[in-house]
Amino acid sequence: MRKRRPFQLVYAPEVVRHLEGIERKHHGAIRQAIVKQLSHRPEVETRNRKTLRAPAPFEATRELRCGPGHRFRVFYDVDRAARTVSILAVGTKEKEKLFIGGEEIKL
Repeated sequence: MRKRRPFQLVYAPEVVRHLEGIERKHHGAIRQAIVKQLSHRPEVETRNRKTLRAPAPFEATRELRCGPGHRFRVFYDVDRAARTVSILAVGTKEKEKLFIGGEEIKL
């Protein structure tokens, strides 16, 4: 059985600004979770990966929960044919509020 090549991760330019709203000490863990969780089979739902209902932030179709207490959210979209995962936004969930780039996003 031939091993499938991993999905290519493509970051939206806004993600850099979104990460500025998150303490730098967490950036490595977020990046590591993205690579580990989304490089292979990113469309499969798990305890930490969910399909979103519309309307979703940044028109994302999926969400990855990661970090301590699963407080970070990575919003992404999968193009199975092109084998790409578009990382559209990264934010922090605090109780019932979502912050992306330091701004509260209404859910």
